[in-house]
Amino acid sequence: MKLLRHGPAGLEKPGAVDAGGKVRDLSGLVTDIDLRDLTPQRLAELAQVDLTALPEVSSGVRLGPCVAPIGKVVCIGLNYSDHAAESGMPVPTEPILFLKPSSAVCGPNDDVQIPRGSRKADWEVELGVVIGRRAKYVEEGDALDHVAGYCVVNDVSEREFQLERQGQWDKGKAHDTFAPIGPWLVTSDEIPDPQALSMWLEVNGRRFQGGSTRTMVFGVRELVAYVSRFMTLEPGDVISTGTPPGVGMGQKPPVYLGAGDVMRLGIEGLGEQRQLCVAA
Repeated sequence: MKLLRHGPAGLEKPGAVDAGGKVRDLSGLVTDIDLRDLTPQRLAELAQVDLTALPEVSSGVRLGPCVAPIGKVVCIGLNYSDHAAESGMPVPTEPILFLKPSSAVCGPNDDVQIPRGSRKADWEVELGVVIGRRAKYVEEGDALDHVAGYCVVNDVSEREFQLERQGQWDKGKAHDTFAPIGPWLVTSDEIPDPQALSMWLEVNGRRFQGGSTRTMVFGVRELVAYVSRFMTLEPGDVISTGTPPGVGMGQKPPVYLGAGDVMRLGIEGLGEQRQLCVAA
């Protein structure tokens, strides 16, 4: 299933995409796309529903983050060797972890705010892994049993704040709207191999990123198991798994975002995002 949330910010309703690509309202069946309530069994039951019998949602409606609530967004740094190279950093020998706050989360097509004083705002298309079952000290062989599905994430970053302003990366990763998520939560049964998905990102119509999840340094199974050693993953948490090469910082000369720029990005089978950059 392709699950989503539609409507004004803070007032979103649950929905799903039918076989014909139309958005249908799920409000009569569930209160939200809340994975604390949408257990694997409940998701299996929803998959049997005739979506064409449900109310159709207007094609122009806003889409919110595809899951709510999102407790935490756990990000993986430098998880593509060619991205590490363009960043001038060594390929990690084990996953690099950092967190984005829930206040950074926004809808897939919402405006992205460029922070005050920003000079090096950047983009990163990433595969999001959405947790469906509580995960703590999970073995790799069981890791995918804890995954509800997958989504597109744009790990928007401010490189000066991230790399030149002392301390950890979080200052460059945590601004409001720096984590557009969606448009859909695509359930795991529709994505048999998360390590075989093409991905891309454009700015103002120019293609900067093009890659595949097959070139991750650490794959989804390994990441879920690894993160669960250091923190408990709860239903609705998202692991953002890293980006392929082509970020603005890696261009020669570097290219950074400013107000008026438009990002478009997508991942095979998971849909597309579009964000207008605006001044904060």
